Amino acid sequence: MPVVSFPYGKETLSWAVPDERFRGEMVSRLHSYQAKKSQEALVDEALANPIGAPPLYVMAEGKKSVVLLASDHTRPVPSKIIVPRMLAEIRKGNPNAEITILIATGCHRETTKTELEDKFGPEIIRNEKIILHDCDSPDMVNLGKLPSGGDLILNKLAIEADLLVAEGFIEPHFFAGFSGGRKSVLPGIASRKTVVYNHNAEFIAHPKARTGVLDGNPIHIDMIHAARVAALAFICNVVINAEKEVIYAVAGDCDIAHRQGTDFLASKCGVKVIPADIVISTNGGYPLDQNIYQAVKGMTAAEAAVKKDGVIIMLAKSNDGHGAPEFYKTFAEEKNLDRMLDTFMKTPKENTRIDQWQSQIFARVLKHARVIYISEAPDQMVQDLHMIPAHSIPDAVKMAEKILGNSQPSIAVVPDGVAVMVL
Repeated sequence: MPVVSFPYGKETLSWAVPDERFRGEMVSRLHSYQAKKSQEALVDEALANPIGAPPLYVMAEGKKSVVLLASDHTRPVPSKIIVPRMLAEIRKGNPNAEITILIATGCHRETTKTELEDKFGPEIIRNEKIILHDCDSPDMVNLGKLPSGGDLILNKLAIEADLLVAEGFIEPHFFAGFSGGRKSVLPGIASRKTVVYNHNAEFIAHPKARTGVLDGNPIHIDMIHAARVAALAFICNVVINAEKEVIYAVAGDCDIAHRQGTDFLASKCGVKVIPADIVISTNGGYPLDQNIYQAVKGMTAAEAAVKKDGVIIMLAKSNDGHGAPEFYKTFAEEKNLDRMLDTFMKTPKENTRIDQWQSQIFARVLKHARVIYISEAPDQMVQDLHMIPAHSIPDAVKMAEKILGNSQPSIAVVPDGVAVMVL
């Protein structure tokens, strides 16, 4: 029987899939892609050959205040490799630049000191100025309207900088098309009001607001507009493998360079759909599977493959619990998914509830298939979120068989649900 390993927190869970029921494995080719250079060399090469923008050291010349946008604890960006090199480039152009690393938390909780140390290493923590973005801070700047009509309100520190740059990584994103690039600004350093408008129900339901789609995606259109208005001048983004190692890097303009990165990613992570009664997926392990909220992303990969009224078995350690109070409250208080979705669609864009977008996508998944959830979250919490708790793959499969009324249902696996585009 084929043995499949699934990332779970900082560990892996393995399971031998019965031969006669196994339909296949949907795996990104990124995981087998062999870079010809070291991680450090790839980033150095990208910074030396920017696309659509001058080199970073040239852009830093004469710029007194520089803000570097960095991802938060929910993203496995190898900042220990990227950020020191970006800082060196900035100081090469201007040794006296006043640099601030601004953690682009979006609407997430604050990144802890321990998480910052894990992300950057002790030297940067000791020597650099680091500030956490707060989406509810009154210290914001209103920069007019988004193409969608929402107010564009961004972090004042970033807007007043003489030079704004960003690190990041590119992965498939279940409604923005891809992560990286312009997302450092919106949602990264936007006000809660701006984020919730951009993530409104109409946009989330839009046929172009899907994994791998940028052109015509209303969410992306707002995001790239925000990045341009904010004067995001330079990015360094990477693509990583299952070990969270850099296998590709790109630098330069926040749209042109980012598009080259997304083209590379799309060429490697698209997988042909394998329909099955049961589809087992993950959120790629730590740090992406720390809570249930984030795990919805990995469920959407399984959603694309599982047969209607089938079962998704989702593995996500979720040691941080649900991760989003409003998301949890929505499902704990409303048991009728049709009524929930109808309420979302009738909610005016400007009144979009926090995390409504995630709830909308999660409800869509739950209407398509039952979800059995393997985690360390409390069973009652999992049940409140309309899922069935389990604590091992064999137990979850037995539960799925009972739900399906079939002792021999077909099984397919997506070992890393956030690293693939199921086509």
